[in-house]
Amino acid sequence: MLLVTSLTCAVLGYGLHQALTSQVESGCEPRTHLADLQSATIFLSFTFGFSPVLKTLTESVSTDTVYAMSALMLLAHLVSFPYAQPSPPGSLSLNAALFASVCLASRLPGALHTFAMLSCALLVFALWPCLLQRLRDKAPSHFTGVCVGMCIGGVGGLSSQSFGGAVLLALALGSVTFLCPLLLVRLQRHKDNIQGPWDEAEIHEDLIHFLQ
Repeated sequence: MLLVTSLTCAVLGYGLHQALTSQVESGCEPRTHLADLQSATIFLSFTFGFSPVLKTLTESVSTDTVYAMSALMLLAHLVSFPYAQPSPPGSLSLNAALFASVCLASRLPGALHTFAMLSCALLVFALWPCLLQRLRDKAPSHFTGVCVGMCIGGVGGLSSQSFGGAVLLALALGSVTFLCPLLLVRLQRHKDNIQGPWDEAEIHEDLIHFLQ
């Protein structure tokens, strides 16, 4: 089910990305649909071929250690993600997210599950930021609606597995989206500039008589 959903989202996302591409940057050769299909086929083939290897990658590592490494790498992804220019995502944030995905996928029951997990991770961490960036540049009026829908979908999907986790996610999204910016604006009135000997020298004497 996850694999079918990932492939469907990939096709829909690719179509939307192509629809939002109005012009090609100067000096760059336009990529054809055949070239994109070849790249996707090569990636899927290699990922499917290495899935049995990735499935047994962390057999000698305890499950608690795998979960701890995954949480640490996902935290590194959040910290190092280039939010100002997310397309393409930074190498550090992308590698951290994919490493966490590989760790989690190695605990799944079969190679097909591992393949589906890694394909979904690539869509979420690598291709989705590029689509959002293109959507924000070409259709800013729809960008907010897509982000709100994504947040609602994430909370709703998590609620089917863990209601407590969905509540925590909703609180985290609300805090980051509304509470933190509100606090930043409210605290600006208490901002104070401290002056001291570390400031640059300022000449207050009238120098007109030196120029005469």
